[in-house]
Amino acid sequence: MVIRRSAIWLSSLFAIRHSLFATSFAASLLVGLPSAASAAELKVLAAGGMRPGLNAAALVFAEHSGVEARFTYEPPLDLGRRVAGGEAADIVVSSPAVVAELTKAGKVSGEGQMHLGRVGVGVVVREGVPLPDISSPQALKDSLIAADAVVYNTASSGTYIDGMLRKIGAYDLIEHKLVRLWDGTAVMHHLMEGKAKEFGFGGITDILGYRDRGLRLVGPLPAEIQNYASYSAAVITTAPNPEAAKAFLAYLASAEGRALFVANGIPQ
Repeated sequence: MVIRRSAIWLSSLFAIRHSLFATSFAASLLVGLPSAASAAELKVLAAGGMRPGLNAAALVFAEHSGVEARFTYEPPLDLGRRVAGGEAADIVVSSPAVVAELTKAGKVSGEGQMHLGRVGVGVVVREGVPLPDISSPQALKDSLIAADAVVYNTASSGTYIDGMLRKIGAYDLIEHKLVRLWDGTAVMHHLMEGKAKEFGFGGITDILGYRDRGLRLVGPLPAEIQNYASYSAAVITTAPNPEAAKAFLAYLASAEGRALFVANGIPQ
């Protein structure tokens, strides 16, 4: 989708955007680019966990530079397969492991790669459902046992959840009521449409994206069992708009770009 103003009207963005408008940072990144770059459209293949930060940064970057970004959000491994298969795009945002493999294969440039941020795991329920106690690993275990169903994905974060459930001694006790779905979006929609006393696990940014659609973030996992998914960005070797892609990544790496990610729940 092409990012429009209405797509990410987040209250936390206002103060940051006003300070950005007082500078010409993003515009200065485009100085020296071919004139066609100002009308360019970047195609970005990105992991869903980075959606809030990327959408916010793309809006401000477009307002300064005239370069809009079209995002396709998928799990990291799927993104790696798409780039490895030669799909035409400018930037990939995926896990460090996937970006490293693509770099080794010559599919992305080693120059200008950057760490974008990290996202922790949270617990999510439908609005109106009693909030489970997740204040400690033991409290989480007790809440899991009391739930009618527990929902999470089959992606890399889901693999971590499997191990975490075993670590706290809950997996064997609740295996019969685990619901595994293919990605975070499917998990959120299952919970939105459910009726049972169930809760799910997902990336905190994924969960926050549904807070106006009937879901509620209970909170992050306890610190002792928390896990963070990190994400890196790189320019694809065959990028149709390589200079504009480099300028966008430079903006993301700037203090202003970083601030937008933090404001949208994505720390470094």
